[in-house]
Amino acid sequence: MTRIYLDHNATTPTHPEVVKAMLPYYEKIYGNASSIHQFGQEARKAVDEAREKVASFIGAKPEEIVFTSGGTEADNFAIKGVAYKNEKKGRDPLNRACSGSGHIITSSIEHHAVLNPCKYLEEKGFKVTYLPVNEYGVVNLADINKAIISETILITIMHANNEVGTIEPIEEIGKMAKEKGIIFHTDAVQSVGKLKVNAGELNVDLLSLSGHKIYGPKGIGALYIRKGTKIEPLILGGHHERNKRAGTENVPGIVGFGRAIEIASQDMQKENKKIVNLRDKLWNGLRQKIDSIQLNGHPEKRTPNTLNVSFKFIEGESIILNLDLQGVAVSSGSACTSGLLESSHVLKAMGVDPATAQGSVRFSLGRDNTEEDIDYVLQVLPDIVSRLREMSPLYRKN
Repeated sequence: MTRIYLDHNATTPTHPEVVKAMLPYYEKIYGNASSIHQFGQEARKAVDEAREKVASFIGAKPEEIVFTSGGTEADNFAIKGVAYKNEKKGRDPLNRACSGSGHIITSSIEHHAVLNPCKYLEEKGFKVTYLPVNEYGVVNLADINKAIISETILITIMHANNEVGTIEPIEEIGKMAKEKGIIFHTDAVQSVGKLKVNAGELNVDLLSLSGHKIYGPKGIGALYIRKGTKIEPLILGGHHERNKRAGTENVPGIVGFGRAIEIASQDMQKENKKIVNLRDKLWNGLRQKIDSIQLNGHPEKRTPNTLNVSFKFIEGESIILNLDLQGVAVSSGSACTSGLLESSHVLKAMGVDPATAQGSVRFSLGRDNTEEDIDYVLQVLPDIVSRLREMSPLYRKN
């Protein structure tokens, strides 16, 4: 039976070496990392080593890494934590009158792990500016500069988009934020392990990571917090993670995350070259075999593994289901919203026609994909598209 996985932006298979590294911390080294006895200190040593690996990969200090349950918690921690800690910025220095509860700038194409916390904070009285993007999904630096006001406490712009792969000008935004004295966060969940990510070079104060996007385990992530950044903890309890995030450490998950980061640092450059070739082969083959298709996202400045294509006159969901019947797994965008029957907010923000956006499919490749996988997709997909278009009144009119 054919089984081809082209949905790596949703999640990745756990690397065998990661599983191997984690197993002892389920079976033999099971102590609580906060305990002072030998069992606990063995676990603490493993957590510290993993923290050093994660920190090294993004050019940070170990004490600047706080482990979380994943990218969503890291995003929430960054956005809500900064908002709660800095909400008085912009108020009258004599406390005579409150001019607001703080202002946040983000983009209209962020993951819902960023957009929904921002909407939540709006309900609590914070101001949020949702910036537009161009047809490639890139935010305009001038728009950011124009949006900054005296009450602006946070700018949060993703490094690479999860649906179309477009890479944002994070370094330039970071410089602007630093000059203005504004805290800057980037959701780097889709870029870590695919692109060079150095917190210092990107000029970020906060950076979100996730284990299961880089062949690590699910349920583990991290937030980089630059030393001196004012942020309030969201989870209260014990004194874990230097009082930044309470809760007993997920030692096996943290160890697996560290091992996944270690493997990524060794293999990323070689894997990217292979994956780009496969991605481009897929796109070139689709263009040759299928008419009326459209590439979504920046043609060059995007993650190496991501290809988002609109197949005009038909529904993307139908393509996905038919490919699944042929043993090929793809998606229509974010796995967190794939159950919704509405157009992608990312494609809408990019100005893609709603009917065209409905026909979008995201192919996201990974380390185990092969030339044979791409050949198979190019063999079965044209027939699927042709069959669906034959049933579409929209296609018959053209």
